[in-house]
Amino acid sequence: MVVERALRPVRGGGGSFVVADALNHKEAASFINVDEKSKRLIELLQIDGRSSYARLAKEVNLSEAAVRQRVQRLIDQGVMQIVAVTDPLTVGFNRQAMIGIRASGDLRKVAESIASLREVDYVVVCAGRYDLLAEVVCENDEQLMNLLNDEIRRVDGVTTIETFVYLRLEKQTYAWGVK
Repeated sequence: MVVERALRPVRGGGGSFVVADALNHKEAASFINVDEKSKRLIELLQIDGRSSYARLAKEVNLSEAAVRQRVQRLIDQGVMQIVAVTDPLTVGFNRQAMIGIRASGDLRKVAESIASLREVDYVVVCAGRYDLLAEVVCENDEQLMNLLNDEIRRVDGVTTIETFVYLRLEKQTYAWGVK
């Protein structure tokens, strides 16, 4: 089973990142110190994830082999992923929504159940009006309706949901750099 990992910069942590297993929160999060050259590699790859190792090597003043090893280590440690990001509308997913979920009981179990659903691409446990926020990507309104009615509402612990249907994607970026 592939385990996805959540990555968030640590406030005031300099070059430290916290890596937590997104599917098993019982394991302690680990902290990874990222040096300046690795931070620069991350920034460059956030701009263009298809950059060659040769080009990256010139930018950070390392050998191509050293860059290849650093990038692989950052991926293996869960510090970063290199993926293709699409606009769902252009690839046949005509309905996106954010779902605010109120729940009772163990929020980790509810979050794990919601995260296991195929249409769900983002789940956070949060404070405030909702206990969880889940982003979903569906082919159409019928699929969204089935997801809400037949899947999410039936998850043990879910008490109420509120759906915020996306009308248009204005901005999506992942190039925030590193601290």
